[in-house]
Amino acid sequence: MMNTSRTKQRAEGSGGAWRLNPLDMLMSSGIGKALTKLGIAPRPESSESLLDLAGAILSLRGRASGPALASAFFDLYEASDLADRHAFLARVHDLHPRNREAIDSAIAQWLERRDEASAHALNEATESRTQRLIRILNLAPQGTQRLIAMRSDLLSAPERTTSLKILDKEMEAAFASWFNAGFLELRKIGWDSPARLLERIIRYEAVHSIDGWEDLRRRVEPADRRCYGFFHPQMADDPLIFVEVALTRQLPDSIGSIIGPEREETGAREASHAIFYSISNCQEGLRGIPFGNFLIKRVVGLLQEELPHLSTFATLSPVPRFAKWLAGERGAEAGPPKGEELRREAARYLVGARSGSGLPHDPVARFHLGNGARLEAIHAEADRSQNGIKQSHGIMVNYVYDLADIEANHFALTELGTVVASKDVMELAEGSQPREGKKRNRAA
Repeated sequence: MMNTSRTKQRAEGSGGAWRLNPLDMLMSSGIGKALTKLGIAPRPESSESLLDLAGAILSLRGRASGPALASAFFDLYEASDLADRHAFLARVHDLHPRNREAIDSAIAQWLERRDEASAHALNEATESRTQRLIRILNLAPQGTQRLIAMRSDLLSAPERTTSLKILDKEMEAAFASWFNAGFLELRKIGWDSPARLLERIIRYEAVHSIDGWEDLRRRVEPADRRCYGFFHPQMADDPLIFVEVALTRQLPDSIGSIIGPEREETGAREASHAIFYSISNCQEGLRGIPFGNFLIKRVVGLLQEELPHLSTFATLSPVPRFAKWLAGERGAEAGPPKGEELRREAARYLVGARSGSGLPHDPVARFHLGNGARLEAIHAEADRSQNGIKQSHGIMVNYVYDLADIEANHFALTELGTVVASKDVMELAEGSQPREGKKRNRAA
């Protein structure tokens, strides 16, 4: 055991009172005494203590102690500094690899019997021990949220080692199952929503920042505004993703016409267009879990029920990687073109530029086009914010979700590599030629 001088720490805001640290609190509890009897005594260094506790969790057969140990583990993990958390995450998978002997035995059993029992045994044998650890840690109070925070720590690690990549894949696989869209609740977020939820909407908005409560009110209270979010049962007032919607009479050509304080309000019954102008993922630890496509389709369904006269569902979207791509094409010293030439370059980028996977280079384009939308229009000077100028020289675009064509558009992109775009956009793209000496991107 550690000596008294090292086992106590001052509690913040306690006026100088002393309290045991999380590790000592665990070891002095009933579960800690039981661990001691089993010969498990975590070492004092934070990352070593975390590894010891993880080993204890995996070594105990009884399920009843799982929640208590998982809770104690998280108490210690959250009290550790980020460097110790990273050290734990970098080593835990290597210390608990798959059981090769068990896998060999299960394979032999399957080859001999080929029955359901041997198939089940093979499935159990091939599951990694860190996958089991993730499941047990989820038993802790608020275990799901705490695991999401742990993955956020993992994603912030300064080095992406093979061990961290494997652990990341295992956490992502667990979250993909737990956060299946069928398990999530779609809720409308309004000005009458709980204050703690509205505070999170302000904080999580990732596309067009919300400048305080009055700005938020303009986005969720008027009759021509909607906001919807996906929620998990264990995170009642903490959205996973949310979308802001504007009801308009036409396709908008600038973000100012949507969120500007002087905009004209449109009666919900007078609107013909529903514009998705901001989609924000809220949990960094859930990066890679595909919520957005399900969210848009569910929201379209709700809006059709509420306002069946709506004829067009579209976006006003940023083009976050355009400026960087254009600098690579023209040379950073050349600076961006203006007006129509800028629109032509944006069309060439969106229609022709590809990532290494062969899909559109721009992540927002990849998202909407992959969901079956059509690239409809490109607007210059549409986002004059500092971020809009930096990322895209002010360019924004409309993607249209024509429900009758969604499946065909998705097929065209994923199977044929073709970006489905309006005639206007295609004419812009064809009118812009690559600079000499630059590699031509594959056009749709």
